[in-house]
Parts: sequence; C-alpha cells; structure tokens
Amino acid sequence: MIRDHRPYYIKKLDLKFRNWYVEHFLRPQFKYLGSGYTFMKPQHVEIFGWPIELGDYANIVATRDDKVWMTIWSEREDMGRIKIGDYCLLCPGVRIGSANEVIIGNSCMMARRSYITDSDWHGIYNRVIPGNSAPVRIGNNVWIGDSAIVCKGVTIGDNSIIGAGSVVVHDIPANCIAAGNPAAIVKNLDPEEPIRTRAHWFSLKNLEKSHDQMDKNNLKNNNLLGWIRSLLFPAAGD
Repeated sequence: MIRDHRPYYIKKLDLKFRNWYVEHFLRPQFKYLGSGYTFMKPQHVEIFGWPIELGDYANIVATRDDKVWMTIWSEREDMGRIKIGDYCLLCPGVRIGSANEVIIGNSCMMARRSYITDSDWHGIYNRVIPGNSAPVRIGNNVWIGDSAIVCKGVTIGDNSIIGAGSVVVHDIPANCIAAGNPAAIVKNLDPEEPIRTRAHWFSLKNLEKSHDQMDKNNLKNNNLLGWIRSLLFPAAGD
C-alpha cells in the first residue's frame, strides 16, 4: 500500500487496541515499562526472563517476520539484566540477550536486526554450558546500525555510531563512527557540530497533538468502504 486507506476513527481504534495489548500482555513481563511508549505490532514483541526495564517514550517497531526479542537466561539468580533508557528506538528484528547485564542509555537507536548480547551462550570446548559472559554498556544517543552485532564485555561511548553489519568485540569510545568486522573507528564526530537527540524531538511542545492533527488531515477523505475495498481488491496507486 502506498498510503493508509483507513478512516481516522479506525486508526484511533487500532492505537487503542495496541495500548490495551501492551498493558494487558507486555507490561506484566517488564520489571519497569515507562510512559509515553509506542508499540507497533506489539503482538510480535517477545519478552522472556527477569528483570527487563524499558524507559519512557520508547518506540518499538515489530513485524510478523522480524520480531523484537528481549531475553534473559542465566543459571544464576543474581545475574541477567536488561535496562534500556528513555526515548529509545528498537526496529524490527532487534534482539537483546542477557546472561549477565546489558545497560543501554537514553535516546539510543537500534536498527533492523541488530543484536546485542553479553554472553557466548555456549562454551568453546564444553558446549553444554552457557559459556563466558561480561556486561555490555551502551552510552546515551548511540546508533547501532542495521544487522550490527555488539558482543559481550563491550562498552560504546555516548553519541557513537556503529555501521551496518559491523561486529563489535572491543570498546568503542564516545563521539565516533565505527564499522567493520571487527569494528574499528573510521571517523570522529565534529565536536563543533550540535547533536540533536530523540529526547530533543520528544520535548517539542504539542508533539502528540501535532501528530494527531496530521492523521486527521491525511485520512480525512477515507471511508470504511474504501478501506475494505483496498484490502480485498487492491489496485494500482493504492
């Protein structure tokens, strides 16, 4: 579909259903789930283990073929933790696994199919044991690129970018771009250039009202029969 054929009130009902699903099925699985969240296709978000924390104004985008997974599995009750800060974006296919501890700062973006893990999950020689683990620390305003992998024991500094397809096995300092396998610094960010974060965007006044008005304008000519027709008999230009 090129455009959304739903009437405005159908989209509002869909948003209400999404929020109901999150509150009924997902919130009980989190140790903490903040306010102001947006879950797209929440039925394709998988939460397993405890404790998992997700901060305020999270934006989680899942699809049927690319679920978002947050998983804790540890043989020790005092180990295994996932904590994600405020204003973060998780795109379809993001996986975060912890046997030790994964801490992600505010305003971070995790692109499609990126993977963050603090464990090997199997031993090198004894492959029936969980293997080595070490905490992962990701700073504020970090961007993890498409299909990138962040491995155990890694720290990534504030504002840094991990290129698509990279494998991060060593620490990456703040304010740089790293890429490759293993990931290495390819560029330092300009300290004179201001950085606008997701937190800045969410701080805009009347942001929610602005989005709602945009929906009203974009969907105002849609009707129920036209929407049903687009689903059952899609045509060129739909």
